[in-house]
Amino acid sequence: MTVKIEVVAGGIPHTKIMVAGLLASLVCLYLSYLNVVTKTEMFSFFGGLAVVAALLWGSHTIKVLCSYGIGTGVPSAGMIAFGSGVMGMLLATKFGIAAPIVALVLAAIIGLIIGYLSNDVLNMKIPTMVKSLTELAIVGAFTLMGFAVLMTGSFTFANLTSGSVTFLGQVMPSFQVSFIGGSLIATAFMLGAIAIQHPFNACLGPGWTQDRMLMLTAECGFLSMIVATFMSFALITSGSALISLIVALVGWGYTYSEYMKLGKRDAAAWLDSKPIPDVEEH
Repeated sequence: MTVKIEVVAGGIPHTKIMVAGLLASLVCLYLSYLNVVTKTEMFSFFGGLAVVAALLWGSHTIKVLCSYGIGTGVPSAGMIAFGSGVMGMLLATKFGIAAPIVALVLAAIIGLIIGYLSNDVLNMKIPTMVKSLTELAIVGAFTLMGFAVLMTGSFTFANLTSGSVTFLGQVMPSFQVSFIGGSLIATAFMLGAIAIQHPFNACLGPGWTQDRMLMLTAECGFLSMIVATFMSFALITSGSALISLIVALVGWGYTYSEYMKLGKRDAAAWLDSKPIPDVEEH
């Protein structure tokens, strides 16, 4: 099977984006552990920042993968990222403070397996398939873990499965009032999957530019963070959720404004382009 490779020159190398996204996500996830140190939930917003960093890495990975002529596979790549990532993320939450590192390792293993099956068993034979699906599995795991921190203030399994309700003045445990029991993990899955696949789909074409696509990714990430923050009001203190909401709104406002500027820049660059030739003159 031969594959036409479409190369877009210039921009930041993918390896640098991968390393930056990986480190930024890990750092933000561990900064959220300040919630445990300070016995508050004020640092939950770091989970949202981890989401944005992971999505920036993931959207560019999708661009690299789909440069091999599988543009229609963009939605599939987004879904497989989170389908494989959720397994690594859930298993890792049992390991306490080591959860982000364990999620990285487990997701990488799952991604490698899925990449091998896609390339050698299904015979897709795409040169970057194994590497890209490995990256996307890690991105999916980090994104879901970031959403978990944003909504609950923690990335440990106990805090993702337990909650409480007040009835007649008595505080009672409730599985339903939790990230997993309340099915908020399903919402986080879709928020992340849509945010990771939309930027390349929206920006692909002859006028594709890397900075515009990455800015749109950040905008989508902060927009998803806003939605997730509203859900967090049910699980963490109102003050902590409000801090996350302010961070998300500021981030979204800035990235949306910058994306519009880049969109106008790239649109203006095409003003002098010639119309499509009317070969048949009708």
